[in-house]
Amino acid sequence: MIAAPDRTPLPRSFFDRPVLEVAPDLLGRILVRTTPDGPIALRLTEVEAYAGEADPGSHAYRGRTARNGVMFGPPGHAYVYFTYGMWHCLNFVCGPEGFASGVLLRAGEIVEGAELTRHRRLSARNDKELAKGPARLATALDVDRALDGTDVCAGPDAPLSIYTGTPVPSDQVRNGPRTGVSGEGGVHPWRFWIANDPTVSPYRAHTPRRRTS
Repeated sequence: MIAAPDRTPLPRSFFDRPVLEVAPDLLGRILVRTTPDGPIALRLTEVEAYAGEADPGSHAYRGRTARNGVMFGPPGHAYVYFTYGMWHCLNFVCGPEGFASGVLLRAGEIVEGAELTRHRRLSARNDKELAKGPARLATALDVDRALDGTDVCAGPDAPLSIYTGTPVPSDQVRNGPRTGVSGEGGVHPWRFWIANDPTVSPYRAHTPRRRTS
């Protein structure tokens, strides 16, 4: 079980800051997914920052749409999107309301409830791979678009909630280019991860998808 200090909820003010402050500060925090079968807790080990309409790599770069509307709302909410017709990805909205910045949760260590995730991640060779990558993280936690807009600061009764955990010392935080981001947005070193953590996903540069004939 998670130790008592880890269960201190993060306040909304934690997310009401610039995205490049929030992103590295999320490392080591505990995300809890409450399911009918029990809780699943994940220690965040890798994230990416996206700076909204100022960031060519962001879904909100060209303004508000039906898909990204949650990003423009108040901080401390989940933004869930569907990608490549197959996968969901989970983000946390941050910054002031009306400015669509967010943090993509790229990887983590399942620290409670691993038995509830293994049947959804049959390709994982071990528990370190259960949430090693953003789509794998969302799959392991049974996250889909139904959770888009969830208030992660609402406490333990919410389907997704975030707790203090153990913040990572700055000398253990690494940063580099975001994975798979093309064009001008690809140069930003806005991916943050815990050094030498085995659950962190491998970096991959953007590769254009080929259309099938």
